[in-house]
Amino acid sequence: MKNYTFLCLIILNVFYGYAQESKVKSGDKKYDDYAYIDAIKTYERIADKGYKSEDLFKKLGNSYYFNSEFEAAAKWYGELFALNSTPEAEYYYRYAQSLKSAGQTDKATAILNEFSTKYKNDSRAKLYQENVNYLDQIKANSGRYKIENAGINSKYSDYGSFIYNNKIYFASARDTGNFTQRKHKWTGEYFTNIYNADIDPATGEASKVNKIKSLLNSRFHESTIVFTKDGKTVYFTRNNFIDGKKGKDEKEITLVKIYKADFDNEKFSNIVPLPFTSDNYSTAHPTLSPDEKTLYFASDMPGTIGQSDIYKVSIKGNNSFGSPENLGPSINTEGKETFPYVTTENEIYFASDGHPGLGGLDLFVGQIQSNGSVTDIQNLGNDINSPKDDFAYSIDPITRQGYFSSNKDGGQGSDDIYKFVETRVLKCLQELNGIITDSQSGVVLPGTELTLYENQKIIKSSISNSSGEYAFTVECGKTYMVRAQKTEYETKEEMVTIGKVSGKTQLPIALDKSICKVTVGDDLGKCFGIKMIYFDLDKYNIRTEAAIDLEKILDVLNQHPNMKLDIRSHTDSRASHQYNLKLSDQRAKSTLNWLVKNGVAASRLTAKGYGETQLVNNCSDGVNCSEEQHQMNRRSEFIITGL
Repeated sequence: MKNYTFLCLIILNVFYGYAQESKVKSGDKKYDDYAYIDAIKTYERIADKGYKSEDLFKKLGNSYYFNSEFEAAAKWYGELFALNSTPEAEYYYRYAQSLKSAGQTDKATAILNEFSTKYKNDSRAKLYQENVNYLDQIKANSGRYKIENAGINSKYSDYGSFIYNNKIYFASARDTGNFTQRKHKWTGEYFTNIYNADIDPATGEASKVNKIKSLLNSRFHESTIVFTKDGKTVYFTRNNFIDGKKGKDEKEITLVKIYKADFDNEKFSNIVPLPFTSDNYSTAHPTLSPDEKTLYFASDMPGTIGQSDIYKVSIKGNNSFGSPENLGPSINTEGKETFPYVTTENEIYFASDGHPGLGGLDLFVGQIQSNGSVTDIQNLGNDINSPKDDFAYSIDPITRQGYFSSNKDGGQGSDDIYKFVETRVLKCLQELNGIITDSQSGVVLPGTELTLYENQKIIKSSISNSSGEYAFTVECGKTYMVRAQKTEYETKEEMVTIGKVSGKTQLPIALDKSICKVTVGDDLGKCFGIKMIYFDLDKYNIRTEAAIDLEKILDVLNQHPNMKLDIRSHTDSRASHQYNLKLSDQRAKSTLNWLVKNGVAASRLTAKGYGETQLVNNCSDGVNCSEEQHQMNRRSEFIITGL
């Protein structure tokens, strides 16, 4: 991208040999004034004569880098590294970005590895270390778009887009035949103005492009316009120019500001800069939150982490705004973060050369949390992103249609606008599934009501199918609660934390019956999940936890006075046969005595120990079995013998 909108200002001192001093000074003046095209010519003529200087190669590299001519930038940064193998962190990163954009990925990776080793505290180095395999993520995030030319491009720079009232508004440097148009020394193109074109709502096709003829467009740059929903207010970016006067910073440079204007009957009026803007730093690329209470933008104001950061500011009305807030290091790096766009899903899309990408500016998306931080930042993939500059992304979260700008190969001009349809959302999603069963019989339970909760809020509901199966689509890394409800069963809730990569998470749920239907021959203990009445080792005294289970049996006997039980106690095969038979019989009779002591008529109860004579598996003497297998044989049964 070749526009002033990158918001980066780099001023370097120069020291050269006497013979070239005047030419170098000429180049420096053009460089400092953003006359990068002319500066390149001067510097290259000097370099072609064999002169070498770190400062010279820095300036040559930067001049091409800022004009998105990355192959040439890589050449001159390479010359810089040949002279000085350990320059400042910024040159490591720019060199790596340029190499990536020029297709030299392996060499870019080597430079990034060296960069992250030498500059460990740089946020870009940390991001790279955390995402060494970032190319794999980019690949996984690719193949999700259908992209085509937006139909409004020229041979000049066209970028930034906003849809309002079936019109697309965008910035363009096209020559419309006006002899008074002025060229910008930095890019060699005309200054950008705001244009629009009608959009067919049925087909999305754009009609004839029109330049907005109003006070909105000045003799200098205008770009990135956004309308409020009612269409009465617009925010846009412009060079620091108001009422026919240019504002300049202390170095006599005219930066950019965000302006506000009224819009009525297709006319713009009352154009004013926002109160938090300044002559001494740039603010640009405004976008509104869905509730229009917050304005997001890019700036290099004091407190900026990198070359430009993303900020937000509250809109209070009557041209009153809060204090700008930097979105912080979760999104901003020492590089450039710019062109924010916020959706109704609390997603923030932005362009960055500080997060790991394919080269130049790449497009990313993150999730805005309730505390204002941005998490889960991901590269949008190589459909959208390229080794060149990709930026100014916007999307309708319902139709998944949108626009972005790029100077990728194959376009009509230096920057072009593309339209797209997103065919698959980027969010890391998983399928949470399972089978609902009866906890005792293992029988599947169709028709079970399932409710998915997150932070005690209902997210989704479902019903298990004829096979007892259910499934929810959930987000990676989140913790959910699943509630299962079915008539005649106790309601159950299970917590589950989803993994951080796409895939499936299984959560089977076994329900306990709340209404247990029994008849003669059934084990009453299964109604309550009683597998065993516990005793101390080699003893037959009723333990406290065993008494709790016996209270359940006692309650049922009291509710059904005609019910009779045969209490059976079993052991595993360890210890002698005679010992097991005696111990189990004592335990069965202790269970009977506890029930009689608590009011059950002895005539309703029988009790017997079976020792190891009725094993439920083959774990007899001499067979090597696990503890779990032996446990299956140690059991208590309450067999109904009469009703």
